[in-house]
Amino acid sequence: MDSNQIIVIGAGAGGLLAAGRAAEAGAKVLLLEKNTSPGNKILISGKTRCNITNARELEEFIPMFGPNGRFLYNAFGRYFRDELLALLKRYGVETKTERGGRVFPVSDNAADVVDALIKYAADHNVSLQTGIKAVGIVTEEGKITGVKSETKFYPGRAVIIATGGASFPATGSTGDGYRLAAALNHTIVPLRPALVPLVVEEIELAKSMQGVTLQNVRLTAYQCSADRIDAAITPQKDCGRGIPGKSPKPPVIESRMGDMMMTHFGIGGPITLLMSLSVAEALEKGHVSVAIDLKPALGFKELEERLQRDFDDFSKRSYRNILRELLPQKLIDPFVQMSHIQAEKCGNQINAAERKRLLMLLKSLRFNIKSTLPLSSAMVTAGGVSLKEIDPKTMASKLVKGLYFCGEVMDIDAETGGYNLQAAFSTGYVAGESAASFVRGME
Repeated sequence: MDSNQIIVIGAGAGGLLAAGRAAEAGAKVLLLEKNTSPGNKILISGKTRCNITNARELEEFIPMFGPNGRFLYNAFGRYFRDELLALLKRYGVETKTERGGRVFPVSDNAADVVDALIKYAADHNVSLQTGIKAVGIVTEEGKITGVKSETKFYPGRAVIIATGGASFPATGSTGDGYRLAAALNHTIVPLRPALVPLVVEEIELAKSMQGVTLQNVRLTAYQCSADRIDAAITPQKDCGRGIPGKSPKPPVIESRMGDMMMTHFGIGGPITLLMSLSVAEALEKGHVSVAIDLKPALGFKELEERLQRDFDDFSKRSYRNILRELLPQKLIDPFVQMSHIQAEKCGNQINAAERKRLLMLLKSLRFNIKSTLPLSSAMVTAGGVSLKEIDPKTMASKLVKGLYFCGEVMDIDAETGGYNLQAAFSTGYVAGESAASFVRGME
């Protein structure tokens, strides 16, 4: 076996592209994958449709990664959406753009993307070996000499760690790359779940609302307990991580309008997932709570006037029946209990104080956040190999010659929408090209 080869550990999005690009640039490449087949996480991405990338321009793309997005400027400058889509098209994958700029294969089949990347690697003579778990990277005098598996040693001059994060462990993302990097003295920024549902303290209340989908509501997270939320300071516009404009004013952490859902343990759905990393980080500092504005199109005064009209117009109806005009069916009983208004009380009997309690529930339905679901339930891992120890121009380790990184193993994560996959592809391309150049320089 050639000791001059590049070894890529992990055949996911970043690893497949890194291996293909390194081989295309003239290097001998061995791609090791511990699963029995490559691309497992790609296959489940976008609900098996594979949200490949996003149509947003670079200046809107970078902020989706939060403060660490700046690290990606070089990689995106070298290899971005147009280059990626051209590669996929070359291998028969036509794409389409949907709501929010999300780019998918026309076939809606993630397997087509995996097949294209495997063909790209194979066309350039990448040697893919599956069912092999890398357990260590061997160095001598600060230089790479190869990779150890559970049963064998593979000699090589350069290694690209493309093992992904620690979310969806069933796909093979079990944090192997962090252990490999840490063994070489790389700093691992503490791992946190990103794009993950949230667990609430009020578990019985959540269970009573389980399965309800809330559309076009505003979810706001606060760095305080629920009883200390000031509903008057709820932002009227989205603010927080990756959202252009002013930063939220404390104690507001983040606020988004969109769709969410109630679960047996708390809250989930699109806007919850997008806010989950900010919530996870805030939980490390103290109490976190959320408030749901179920009627964000109406201000407090407008909604109060509407409630007054409803109680007047339906004066003979019971409170329970009036709520049917305002809420999904499964929220009615919880609202009856929380508002402390008798279910059979007629509209014309409901007083101002009771109306005010209902108003506050509609505009600020509150929960204390206990935790996120575990990292294994997250769509993306936040944290990872410190970017301070990686050259953004080459993806090379600043500590070990011949060591490179790409994708989620690094301390990079973004919102949903194709951003994370594009980062994996772009950093994979750069890592592959850089490793090939490094090995050529040793010949």
